[in-house]
Amino acid sequence: MASLVDALPRLRRRGARRKGRGADIIQTIALVCAVLLAGGALLAPWLTPFDPLDQSLLARLRPPIGFDRYSAGHLAGTDELGRDVLSRSLHGLRLTLALAFAGAVIGLLLGGLLGLIAGQRRGWVEDGIMSLVDMQIAIPFTLVALLVLALMGSSLTVLVLVLGIAGWEQYARIVRGEVRRIAAQPYLEAAHTAGAGPFYIAWRHVLPNLVSPLVVQFTLSLSNIVILESTLSFLGLGVQPPQPSLGSMVGLGRDYMPTAPWIVLTPAALIVVLTFTVQILGDWLRDRADVRLRER
Repeated sequence: MASLVDALPRLRRRGARRKGRGADIIQTIALVCAVLLAGGALLAPWLTPFDPLDQSLLARLRPPIGFDRYSAGHLAGTDELGRDVLSRSLHGLRLTLALAFAGAVIGLLLGGLLGLIAGQRRGWVEDGIMSLVDMQIAIPFTLVALLVLALMGSSLTVLVLVLGIAGWEQYARIVRGEVRRIAAQPYLEAAHTAGAGPFYIAWRHVLPNLVSPLVVQFTLSLSNIVILESTLSFLGLGVQPPQPSLGSMVGLGRDYMPTAPWIVLTPAALIVVLTFTVQILGDWLRDRADVRLRER
């Protein structure tokens, strides 16, 4: 019994090392996927063999490489209008990432500003901002996005603004909590005593402490915005044809699933890989930023 008790710490350490090695492998794979996805999106105009808008009815519904009816050059097959699926998928990935990144930046700026105001201004200002945060959390945002796009149209400008307000409440809550925590620190009281103004304190002392949690939240919210944009485009209220996006390609190709599943599989696979990659990297950044998790 004594030998078993003595061996328990060694077994725990060995299990922790194995778990750490497994997590490192997953993070490495996610990092490689992130580099490939980013490179494919940035270099899409030079990597794609065909123009994503070119149609060829003589080559419509051709299967990917490896099938009997494979058409030369169309590695991932063609869609119902003879357009190259691989070219459209890479350009769709490029547009989806651009929309998601723009929406995440707008949410970061809006939520960070409101959270900063709520953390520094007590009373009715803070109560009003936090009431808006509670309303955003309580109402399913997909329904709000559908309503806004149905009323205001599906232009890229409106779509970016809708994606921008999708997750601002998370940034506002994080910034407000961090500002309240930092405000209790002795060096903030010393800065106030020295006569420093609120803008100087926010720029010099508060914002540097917010970089780490905001970067983590930005990474985590990026995948949610990708899913939201894909959902809206799938329903026909996002990116409009013939401009390709991953969600619209899945939506347009769903009627051909029984006979030409490759039209849907390639963009759907990119959506899955993209969201999982961003989520894993976000979890890794969160673990690196949290001192308590690093000490375990």
